[in-house]
Amino acid sequence: MTERYLSLKEVGERIGVKNPAARGYHLPEPDALIGSTRGWLPETIDAWNAARPGRGVGVGRPRKHKA
Repeated sequence: MTERYLSLKEVGERIGVKNPAARGYHLPEPDALIGSTRGWLPETIDAWNAARPGRGVGVGRPRKHKA
């Protein structure tokens, strides 16, 4: 069976941005390289996206509490 890799455009669609390369995202190393074309497995991108800063529980701006 043939593996299905995501293109850069598909990575952007998966994480909700138009062009991740132009926006300065530091993508993980590709799972496949054919010439200069990079490809990522969906699970690689999902794990990378889940581990990005601001994606975890309890991050972001602290809430102001009444004294």
